[in-house]
Amino acid sequence: MTDLDLRLVRYFTAVAEHRHFGRAADALHITQPSLSRQIRRLEQQLGARLLERTPQGSGLTEAGEVFLPRAKALLRSAAQAASLTRAAAEPSRITVGYTAGLIVTPAVRELRARFPDADVRTAHIDWGERTTVLSELKVDALVTRLPFPADEAQVTVLYGEPRVLVLPVGHRLAGKESVTLDDIADEPLVRVADPVWNAYWRIDPRPDGRPAPGGPLADALEDKFELVASGQALAITALPRAGALRPDVTAVPLHGVEPAHVVLATRAEDRSRLVAAFRKVARTFLRAPGP
Repeated sequence: MTDLDLRLVRYFTAVAEHRHFGRAADALHITQPSLSRQIRRLEQQLGARLLERTPQGSGLTEAGEVFLPRAKALLRSAAQAASLTRAAAEPSRITVGYTAGLIVTPAVRELRARFPDADVRTAHIDWGERTTVLSELKVDALVTRLPFPADEAQVTVLYGEPRVLVLPVGHRLAGKESVTLDDIADEPLVRVADPVWNAYWRIDPRPDGRPAPGGPLADALEDKFELVASGQALAITALPRAGALRPDVTAVPLHGVEPAHVVLATRAEDRSRLVAAFRKVARTFLRAPGP
């Protein structure tokens, strides 16, 4: 059995990321000759050459390509083991993350009242980062919306939110009391790169089995609203809070579809008393916004 030195593994991932020994050495705050020696030590431990120098810097060998994702997973696992151990020994710190449009203040306030000596922090999480912040140990609990992968997390539904159709103020459906999927059967809808997100929020396929109409891609919420305001597409979203929409778009209730769901996600193996306590207060104090 080969006993890998995690420090050497981290050095290797740095060179693989920078594709250059000199830049990697600067990032690691060590000299380039020392870094080269450490990489050779790792290659000797593994019995395989991982990196080769090129005119542009350095590249991965076939063995390096195989080792890189496993090296990253090894480092993540080690960091998680250390973090969970510290949390078990000193359960006095928790970071609660939340994504756009969601408020965690009532639950956080209650947790601080119950544990006045605890360090309870909050962090806004960009939509694109939400599926990785738990495994990367950036937060200990995350309040977000479905869809959310539950393979390595404990996911609890907190409440449902009505879905609405966001459209430009001059659209033919603007001002209606409500709309259905039949009303927008041929309307283009904003897409994102995530196919799971598209299926959930674009309701694709439709209940009758037909695919949802296509539409332009958006990378951020602001891009989505810009596409809607300019008349290029419509969007389905959760009921926005007062003042959340820009003045040139409006929202109409979308009837005949399942509500969106707000969930609490935590690491499945996390046994911290603060995380357990936050699960309880979140279920009690986090509710759907009123009309």
